[in-house]
Amino acid sequence: MAVFECGRCGARNRVDEGAGAGRVAVCGKCGAALDLSGARHADYAKPFAVTDATFAREVLQSGSVPVLVDFWAAWCGPCRMLAPVLDALAAESRGRYRVAKLNVDENKQIAAQFRIQSIPTLLVFKDGQLVDQLVGVASKQELAARLAAHAG
Repeated sequence: MAVFECGRCGARNRVDEGAGAGRVAVCGKCGAALDLSGARHADYAKPFAVTDATFAREVLQSGSVPVLVDFWAAWCGPCRMLAPVLDALAAESRGRYRVAKLNVDENKQIAAQFRIQSIPTLLVFKDGQLVDQLVGVASKQELAARLAAHAG
């Protein structure tokens, strides 16, 4: 499953890219045909926000594609230092993994569920399971290596 953004309304749509050869994928919200060429692939080009309400769907139910979740806050200096690294990783992912951000000040339920006590905290999920974690700022190389270990 992949998620594509509708060019007309901006809605995010899950599409099984392998099913239904010859069928046209359409937006579930407005009915417009979806561009599956990859140019509008919503999940991989940049980090995306998750919330208490969307965490299960966007992270735990993402299947075999690893999801790196950055637990952060706007006031956190180290979180701001890490943001460009996460942007670069997302831009370079080419579908091997996804990068998500969860603001701990606005989403206390998920932060409490995973016992986030220091930020930034980075958790990697695959097949609905927590498979790796890192607390603090890390280099792009270290994060890329950790993601590669789970993207295989």
